[in-house]
Amino acid sequence: MNVFIDTNVFLSFYHLTNDDLEELRKLKGLLEKGDVVLHLPDQPVDEYRRNRETKIADALKRLKEQKLNLQFPALCKDYGEYGTLRELQKEFEKQHSLLVAKISKDIESNSLKADHVTQELFEKAEAIESTEKLISKAQLRMSIGNPPGKNGSLGDAINWEALLESVPDDEDLYLIADDRDYFSALDENKHKEFLIREWKDKKNAEVFFYRRLAPFFKEHYPDIKLASELEKEMSVQQLVGSRAFVTTHSAIAKLAGFENFSQSQVSEIADAALTNSQVSWILGDHDVFEFMTKFAAEYKDKIEKESCEQLINSLKEHELDEDEDDGFPF
Repeated sequence: MNVFIDTNVFLSFYHLTNDDLEELRKLKGLLEKGDVVLHLPDQPVDEYRRNRETKIADALKRLKEQKLNLQFPALCKDYGEYGTLRELQKEFEKQHSLLVAKISKDIESNSLKADHVTQELFEKAEAIESTEKLISKAQLRMSIGNPPGKNGSLGDAINWEALLESVPDDEDLYLIADDRDYFSALDENKHKEFLIREWKDKKNAEVFFYRRLAPFFKEHYPDIKLASELEKEMSVQQLVGSRAFVTTHSAIAKLAGFENFSQSQVSEIADAALTNSQVSWILGDHDVFEFMTKFAAEYKDKIEKESCEQLINSLKEHELDEDEDDGFPF
């Protein structure tokens, strides 16, 4: 089985739990057995190394911002529990500082578990060098407007040309990428029709497209389960398919416990808020309003501009339903 994993998927490893990363290590076993060939052009490796620090810096910033800022009125000082809570606060601050220090040290030495898993996969992959010939093909591809790729950026074009060169003829490709450059304009969970046809014409084979690792593993290696990612995806689909208010509240409660939604998950959540009547009708309910307000503020750059504007306007209409005095964050 010929597999390509795009840079954004490798970077998503930093969102996985330790248990999930242990499950992901099974992929290394598949590579060692020869059941899977992971085709790895230079481009994703370079992109990963360029963006690793930024990805981790964002997560570390969020951790550092978490404070236990307890406020007590003066009358509390006459009670023993006040002293206990103050001591617990000091212990929290101490342990929080130790955690930040340990994580910072592991970041500096590339010792995070996600670092180890990624490096193991890189070492077992089939490396593809970005030769002058390959780069020339990618430049030609971009100049005539053939996907994948953005204007002025060769990265995805290099990857695609590398795969056309590396994967043997008559063999299918399993491509995993959460990148709009590969999406169909008609269905974001399908590959671009141009690329499907090109692979069929040049390789006499099929290309199968996945937005995330979890559905790929679920279909082909069900024993490899990325638990937290699968639970997150199920919660998103519960919201999307909600046909009752109680289901919407249940899905929102689950989604509130997750962070770092993928591009496709962001699009699905925003779409559910706008088009699913069981979600939009109770947008003013406290839990739904609170989640969607935070969601829209955090992911506004990932939501389609028109959809984002519609969602923000809908939330503003429901702002009066809330009793909060904090104001609207837009």
